[in-house]
Formats: sequence, C-alpha cells, structure tokens
Amino acid sequence: MVLRTIAANDTMSVFGWVGMVCLVATCTLGAQTLSPFDFLRSTESARAAGLAGAFVAISGDASAQLYNPATLPTVPEHALSLTVTKHVLDINSGVAAYVGRIGSGAWGTSVAFTSFGSFTRTDAVGNAIGTFGASQVALNLSYANAIDSNAYYGVTLGYVQTTIDRRAASALQVSGGLFYDLPRIRTAIGLSVRYVGVNLATTNGENATLPTDVRLGVSHRLRGLPLLVNVSLTRLAEQGQSLGERLRNFALGGELSIGKSVQLRLGYDNGIRSTQSSATASFLTGFGIGAGVVLRTVTLDYTMTTLSAPALVHRLSCTLLLDSFLGE
Repeated sequence: MVLRTIAANDTMSVFGWVGMVCLVATCTLGAQTLSPFDFLRSTESARAAGLAGAFVAISGDASAQLYNPATLPTVPEHALSLTVTKHVLDINSGVAAYVGRIGSGAWGTSVAFTSFGSFTRTDAVGNAIGTFGASQVALNLSYANAIDSNAYYGVTLGYVQTTIDRRAASALQVSGGLFYDLPRIRTAIGLSVRYVGVNLATTNGENATLPTDVRLGVSHRLRGLPLLVNVSLTRLAEQGQSLGERLRNFALGGELSIGKSVQLRLGYDNGIRSTQSSATASFLTGFGIGAGVVLRTVTLDYTMTTLSAPALVHRLSCTLLLDSFLGE
C-alpha cells in the first residue's frame, strides 16, 4: 500500500514523518524529541506487551534480554523467541532473540526489523516516477554472568539503522542491567539502562538522539495463587519531563496461570495513558490483553495493545526450546 506521495527531493522530510509515525506506533507521545531510532521502544515480545512492558525483572524468557540482558543466565540454553507485530497503518515488524551458553556465563543475540511499506516517488510537479521504501533494523549481542548467588549482570552492544530510500541514519548503542532473584520469597528485582550510544551516520548533519531508557522493576509470584505480578518504573530517563512526571511512567502487569499450559495476561502502562488526550483516548488506552499456551518445547503468545481509540497493535510470539528438536 502506498502511504504517502513525496517529491523525489523531499526524502529528508520523510525521516521526520517516519519518526512521527514511530512515535504514534509506540505510544511515546509524551517524548519531547523525535528520533529515527524511536522504533527501539517497540521491539518487544507478545508476552512483554501483555504485561505492558513490566518485564525488566522476568526470568526464564529469551525475549527478556531486550529489556534486561542480566536475565540471560536464567533462560534455558538454545531458547529461540520469534515475534511478529502488526502496528498501525502499513507498519509491520519482527523480532528474533536467541540464548546460548559460553563458559560460566550466557550470551544472547537479537535482531529487530521494521518495515514502513512503500512510498510513491514523484518529480517536482507531482508525476509518479516510481516507489521507494523505508525500514529500520537493530542488531544486538549480549553477555551475562553471575555476580554472586542469584545475582547477575548483563551488557549489550548493538547497531541500529533507519533507512529511507538511499539515505540512512545509524548508531552504536550499549545497554546494561542487573537482576537479583529471591526464590525463597518468590520475588525478583531488575534494573536496566538501555540505548546509550553514539551516531555513526546522520541524514542532515545533526546527531539523532537515541531513546535512552532506564527501568526498575519487581516481579512477585503470589503464595497460594498462580499469579505473577509485575511492577516497573519505565522511561525514567525521558527528556523534557520533571521527576514527578517520570515517576508517573509506571507499568503494571499480571500473568495468571490456568493449569500447566494456559496463561492469561493483563497489563497497564500509565505512561501511555497519561500522554493521550480525551479526544484520542479510549477506555482501554494503555492496556495490553493477551494469552499464552505453554507446551513442553513450544510456547505461543498473543497480545493486543491499545494505544489510542483508533490504534491497535497485535503481536504473536513463538518460543522454541531447540534442544528438544536437536535431540539433546
């Protein structure tokens, strides 16, 4: 589908437009700056979206490395997580994350890709002379190890790039995290600092800001009730916000297990809700509703997230424990 008609010499303006679409699609409407790298905010699995991004203290999930690389040692070796996302308009994306072992530690890698569909290229008087595309990609490599019993650290090095036609903006980023598991009280604590980096290439001679994100979260499994409760402070490094405004960027998520194979999830992101006007917000704005089916070697998850009254995002994830398929 053609999203917009743009003159051939107006490619630069598309970067700003794509940044705006990223902003809408990932519900960061409260941010003060637009960036071609804002798509990094939406590289999450269906399970993470179902918990509204309260995922920094989740163990045993291959996709959690995108929120906190320190969780890698808690994930089974050779776990692979695949996610496809249908955003608003023609925006579609996919994320793959893998976990392995190296010495006493664990390593992970992930790749995220977003496509904005096609644009019509026109000449100076508006005649169509072809099409061009717009896309974004993020490549990450992570390592984690134990600090002490049940305490872990992790670090991620990554490359991000936004491409429109033959122009591209790119950057290197580093992320880090801490994870502390308290199994006796069924609680875990996570802290992460994501997307601190430098530009490699720019489109207009000005550096593009990476969406640096600081998160602090706690997960707790209730006694006598199969419910995992997650609470996170999110976007604590958001530019242009006071301390009070940043503290309102919290996310809550609950995961109810029904038997051994079914999980129901409900999440709420107050940061998303608080940035919506009364004209665009709906009753479910900021909520994620999802479910999962957990089998011995395969887990399937689905989540629908409501950004605003007309904007729904659908995510479908599949996690595979490859050892079983490899016969190990």
